[in-house]
Amino acid sequence: MGLDQAERLCAFAESLTLPECDVKIPVYKKIRLVFKRQGARIRGMSRSADAIADALENDIVAGKIAPGARLDETVLSARFGVSRTPVREALQRLTSSGFAEQRPRRGTFVRKVSLREMVEMFEVMAELEALSARLAARRLSREQAAALEAALASCAAAAATGDTDAYYRANEVFHQLIYSASGNRFLAEQARQLQARLQPYRRLQLRAGDRMRQSLAEHRAIVAAIRSGEATRVDAEVRSHIMIQGEKFTDLMARLDEEETSGA
Repeated sequence: MGLDQAERLCAFAESLTLPECDVKIPVYKKIRLVFKRQGARIRGMSRSADAIADALENDIVAGKIAPGARLDETVLSARFGVSRTPVREALQRLTSSGFAEQRPRRGTFVRKVSLREMVEMFEVMAELEALSARLAARRLSREQAAALEAALASCAAAAATGDTDAYYRANEVFHQLIYSASGNRFLAEQARQLQARLQPYRRLQLRAGDRMRQSLAEHRAIVAAIRSGEATRVDAEVRSHIMIQGEKFTDLMARLDEEETSGA
């Protein structure tokens, strides 16, 4: 049972009304309490599954879990200190997002993302981001502009201290604000899904050389372009920011090699 079902279960428990007959009241109270506890338990497991899936994604990209390795439910349950249920749900999410694959009667294994596939995903990401930014340049509200400036300030603060993790979180917010400012909910959802798929790779990019400072400069150029309303300028700035080509690509490959070596 997933998180949405858990929420519905809790809502159902709250909606139960007690009968007028006093004799049956304790029974109904017990039923309502059981439903609420079950819903809360499932909510907790779903949140645990999210954390486990995030940790495993980063381990896979960093080379700490090798391509082709089996993701054993029992081993992972012991590692994260949880039952096998949230681990199983986390593995299902990894399979859905392409990080793992399930083999009949054998279990779940890490799926290797080829360089070609990674480049292709970044190409699609560049298209989605460019379209989102062009639409945002036409539709940006005053409130959205203020939020974008605030996210840019958060990026600058993280870059000033050299905190790549803080910068990554601010960077994620920055891009998602552009998706929302596009005014196209379907586009925003597709962009968020692919952003999530590329999260570990984009995090590694920020740790390569002087990439964080470069990224901040590119963010500033993107905000200025969006505010100008010039579609061509916006498109060029966003594509340059997203595409992993030239030095960006070689830096990312070098970082991946370093992570694989340190994780070996």
